[in-house]
Amino acid sequence: MTYTEASMDALRRTGDELADATVATLFERGEVGTFNTLMRYVSTAGAPLPDGLPDVAREYLETTSFPPSWVDWGEMEKARLFFIDNNVHISTALSFASMPACYLVPHVAKLLSATHGLKYPSKRMAETGQFTVLLMQPDAFEAGGRFLPAVQKVRLLHAAIRHHLEREDKWDVATLGTPICQEDMIGGQMFFSLLVLDSLHRLNIHMSTEGAEAYFYAWRVVGAMLGVDQRAVPTSLDEARRFLDLYMIRHMGPSEEGAQLTRQLIDLYEEIVPGTFFDPIVSALIRHLVGDTSADWLQVPRTPWDTVVKAAPHLLGILETIEDRSPLGAWALDRLGHLTTVFELSSLTRGRVMHYAIPEQLKKDYGVPSGVPRSHRWSPPVTSVP
Repeated sequence: MTYTEASMDALRRTGDELADATVATLFERGEVGTFNTLMRYVSTAGAPLPDGLPDVAREYLETTSFPPSWVDWGEMEKARLFFIDNNVHISTALSFASMPACYLVPHVAKLLSATHGLKYPSKRMAETGQFTVLLMQPDAFEAGGRFLPAVQKVRLLHAAIRHHLEREDKWDVATLGTPICQEDMIGGQMFFSLLVLDSLHRLNIHMSTEGAEAYFYAWRVVGAMLGVDQRAVPTSLDEARRFLDLYMIRHMGPSEEGAQLTRQLIDLYEEIVPGTFFDPIVSALIRHLVGDTSADWLQVPRTPWDTVVKAAPHLLGILETIEDRSPLGAWALDRLGHLTTVFELSSLTRGRVMHYAIPEQLKKDYGVPSGVPRSHRWSPPVTSVP
């Protein structure tokens, strides 16, 4: 697919018709509170919907209660095994590359500041981490799984944010486009898929082409379930590169909100890292993954660890070689990665399950070895920018 300024502009004017209509009706009828209260008891797929649920919400939940008919379950299983094999690296990329990339888009940083507040980054990170872990569970799309209800709620959350910002005159639609528009939703999908793969490559993580493509495919499925227009979404990694290059050229830059969100992200992870000696590694890792120009825009501090972190890919490359050659080493490293991811998510959530709810108002001041062969090492698609 060819992406142009005109086609991207068209995507900026479009939201999610189904979710937007559902949320608008809930607000018109004053049923948001009832919906949120009852939906706290709906956390697994296939569970009976509670009595008293608003009719429009029941219709939405029934309509969106299954994945797209075109899903290739073989690819989804490859993606799950890829995640098991690389979970700690994927968590690192999501935290220190994908989220800062969101903050590099000024209007996205402004929106995140308005909806989650600058003082509570742990909520955003916990929700993102939990969402990814739920996606990669074996029962993610089966009865009893927690992923499908989470997707349904996140889609309505996005619609509620659009509802508030557009109707409370807190968003310049003419200049910024529709809040959480199709362009931004596809951009977010690229941040959580292609940019994660780019970061793993930068860290010298050994990935097969099959695994990388499967991971990207899984996020295509997620995008479809979150209301992304499948006529516009990239269907290959090469298309994804062209879209992401154009998207970032159109929008990336410095902003006060982006710098503040980044500072809060750094502070959050410095609290998780034991002691204080290793604290600077957080800033250094972000700078390594997003590059100096982007890091400067986000006001990521320079530290003596910037040089040390550059050696990380060499160390990780050694560990990856051990994993490739030793089944026992592969098992041990995968287990360590799993425990690290669990520890990180537990620290962010404080041991609680994160509930996705429709906000009734926004912030007042707005303001197991993989089984996938590692032959044919994956290389990122080349940039489309001259």
